[in-house]
Amino acid sequence: MPEGHSILRYARRQHELLAGQEVMAASPQGRFQGGAARISGRELLEVDAHGKHLFYHWHRAETLHVHLGLYGKFRTFKTDPPPPTPATRLTLSTERVTVYLAGPTVCELITPSQEEAIRARLGPDPLQAGSDGNTLAEFASNLKRRQVPIGAAILDQKVIAGIGNIYRTEILFLTGINPATRANELELGKVEELWRCSVDLLARGVAAGKIVTVPRTPLGRSNETDRLYAYKRERFPCRLCGGSISKADMANRAIWWCESCQPGRAVY
Repeated sequence: MPEGHSILRYARRQHELLAGQEVMAASPQGRFQGGAARISGRELLEVDAHGKHLFYHWHRAETLHVHLGLYGKFRTFKTDPPPPTPATRLTLSTERVTVYLAGPTVCELITPSQEEAIRARLGPDPLQAGSDGNTLAEFASNLKRRQVPIGAAILDQKVIAGIGNIYRTEILFLTGINPATRANELELGKVEELWRCSVDLLARGVAAGKIVTVPRTPLGRSNETDRLYAYKRERFPCRLCGGSISKADMANRAIWWCESCQPGRAVY
């Protein structure tokens, strides 16, 4: 599933290509035919992201809400787009560009109040402009109310928006926090460190176009294990201490950690 840095990149790129223009919309698959008809020919005003959610604001029309989920994908063509695949839920096109959306978990039109409700139930987004003491305080409050392991808590989009499995593994590794530590047991200093690391790594992902946590990684030919500290590296020694990287399941997803660099209770 795309994590927050990818979603923000989609929002920025599509805003750049489509905003301020009348956009034609269609649903080749047919599952969004009515919604596409309501926005087709309207001016797209803005594309915005919060965590893993995309919001498209139109002139005198409802908001288009998209969540890619596990299988959703965008494809963008500046010239001669190929025929859409049978899974293409939505096409957005102008004279200069065509965007195909296939396989999203959510593709719907919503009212302003519905958009407000979606945003209200999401935790703070480390990539949102103006992330400051208020968002840190919200994050700390969200953790304080949860007794689940921190490795489960930060995958909860109500706690912090935009963090997926790769980022949770890397952020916990870099902050030295054992994934099994109870969320409400973290000291405030560690909560602040966790938040700052999230802000830094997601911003780095936006700039690089991929998740990169190991400094000075050559991006051109690097594979995933070259760019990361712990995620999927159970066959390799820890980059910091040379010890073993462990793997377990948590919150229905695999997680990796170093028992030496992230000491604490056992992870099951």
